[in-house]
Amino acid sequence: MLRIFFKYKRLLDKLCHAAVRTLLLYFQAVTHTELFPWVGACIQTFGQKINFHSHAHLLVTEGGKDYDGRFHHVSAFSDGLLAQMFAREVFYLLLQKNLIFQSMVEKIMVWRYSGFSVHSKVKAPTKEEAEGVGDWGLAVASNKLYKR
Repeated sequence: MLRIFFKYKRLLDKLCHAAVRTLLLYFQAVTHTELFPWVGACIQTFGQKINFHSHAHLLVTEGGKDYDGRFHHVSAFSDGLLAQMFAREVFYLLLQKNLIFQSMVEKIMVWRYSGFSVHSKVKAPTKEEAEGVGDWGLAVASNKLYKR
């Protein structure tokens, strides 16, 4: 029901920001510390049936550094809680843009399947592979992967 706003109002960058903001709020809630994780984020706009289905994919460290540079490990992620937090971020965005009303938010939030989900169970099996993901992210950021 909400995808139309992301298709025609071109809010995909805001969807990505909402996903990352959700993650930062989650880390702060579970560690009681403001953390700065490594996050690689991208938006995908199609589903398995090649239909418009905007959603975010994030590569995330299992924790992050605080202001003092100490790493705080987050051992488990609550997908249900993350999905609820992400839904609230998206609803806030759409309310701020006057694209929906609070009454619509209240209706969607009580649906059994609101359309918001999080899947965090895929993990790098070894430390070397996890570090490789970070190396890949740095390579993309510095444009080393692309040959001109």
